[in-house]
Amino acid sequence: MPLRGKQASGLLTQQKMLRAAVKLFLEKGYEGTTTAEIARAAGMTPSSFFRAFPSKEALLLELDKRMFSGQFALAEQHSTARDPVLLYAVETAIQLHIAELTEPLRELYVTAYTLPSTSAYLYRSTAKRLEGIFGDYLSDAEAKDFYEMEIASAGMMRSFMAVPCDVYFTVERKIARFLECALKLYNVPVERRREVTAAVLQLDLHAMAAGIIRTTVQQAEKGFEAVKAEPALSLIHI
Repeated sequence: MPLRGKQASGLLTQQKMLRAAVKLFLEKGYEGTTTAEIARAAGMTPSSFFRAFPSKEALLLELDKRMFSGQFALAEQHSTARDPVLLYAVETAIQLHIAELTEPLRELYVTAYTLPSTSAYLYRSTAKRLEGIFGDYLSDAEAKDFYEMEIASAGMMRSFMAVPCDVYFTVERKIARFLECALKLYNVPVERRREVTAAVLQLDLHAMAAGIIRTTVQQAEKGFEAVKAEPALSLIHI
């Protein structure tokens, strides 16, 4: 059913805030951006922000739902991997590479893995996928087991993202170490872990990561333009 009146207006306000937040977060990071700055960048008064979202964390949660769900699909587009374990490795390697592109991106991703609402969303949404990916290696595991293991692997992801690479701890070493730890957690055999890691490190992960961020921003712009043109449209996931 088409949205009208206050519903359409509220949706449009949210879209404007999200669009402005994407730009500011990429420039200044999450902590360095205030709700007043987001509202002004959206062409609205500072108080307008809280008519769209109860807090900055609530906005980040909505943004995460779009970015992370869209990111997995974009990773599939950028990769020829069809094996679920290899695709998992590609997706996580891309996330680690994205965090190395800029400091604001690093902070944004680390924050998403830290705040209560955003981390809880990531645990729940990722745990559902893990059973399908690693179920063959953990035949006795139940849904709750994959949820608990996701808390562990997400903690590793956050820690690896938070530490910048240098000449000794290169991004390739970071990815290899993370995959060794994560795939071991999910009971993937040693030879398979080595095979998957070697295949991932053959990819141009920097180009893939940069392409995903570029595409994410472009799709956000298109989504917001579409809402302006047709208020009845639902939120467009990026």
